Amino acid sequence: MGVERLFDLTGRVALVTGAAGSLGSAIATVLADAGADLLLFDIDETGLKRMATTLARDGQKVRTFAGNVGDIGHVDDVFGLLDREFGRIDVLVNVAGPARLGKPEDTDLADVEYTIHNIATARFYCCQQAGRRMLAAGKGSIISICSVSGTTANGRSHMAYGMAMAAVAHMTRELSTEWSSRGVRVNAIVCGQISNPSLEARMADDPRLKKNFLRGIPIGRLGVNEDIKGIALLLASDASSFMTGALVPVDGGNLARNAGASHPGMPEF
Repeated sequence: MGVERLFDLTGRVALVTGAAGSLGSAIATVLADAGADLLLFDIDETGLKRMATTLARDGQKVRTFAGNVGDIGHVDDVFGLLDREFGRIDVLVNVAGPARLGKPEDTDLADVEYTIHNIATARFYCCQQAGRRMLAAGKGSIISICSVSGTTANGRSHMAYGMAMAAVAHMTRELSTEWSSRGVRVNAIVCGQISNPSLEARMADDPRLKKNFLRGIPIGRLGVNEDIKGIALLLASDASSFMTGALVPVDGGNLARNAGASHPGMPEF
């Protein structure tokens, strides 16, 4: 199979949650560029309309659904739309997952439950709905955005977020073990510090934060949205046909680095 065909998604249908956000929009864009038809799911209706206009391609279908991934009824509705408009699903990308931060000694249980529901439970439900359809077809690829906070502790009041992301990581392994022999591959992209408007605002408020990040990223910079495109396309396409159950770091070397290590260009070393 030639290189172009390895990554060709022509005729395939991808559902992307959080598609109007920074990471979701980058992933939706690369899937559209590879030929996929798209169903974009996000709470930001204005952003969805902008994405639909941006991703319009001759011969490709783009549909949108404005809703909250944490609302199970909305998830049912988006899969109903998928069945009516496309009649199939080849790729699911779980990006959306609102969270609330709080110090472990002070955080309200409702905030912990909110975070775990949105990141872990609701994503499992999306996987279950997509998985049923993919298993019936005998093929499919499920990709979840995870975080280094799900494999190593982040501190800074991220406990509930880390718990939820750890659940996503293990869900990936479990679903892969259950489904891969039936044609459905399940993988996760483990992201490090990838810049977005919220993170930029936090770093502007506290300039020490960026310096702290860079002390742990040997590649010497924060990630950008473009950095997610290649691995997302790889996992969605036939180029990764023997990859399943993988937690693939896209973190600039963060997880590979020992906490006491140093690297060239490291701030204040």
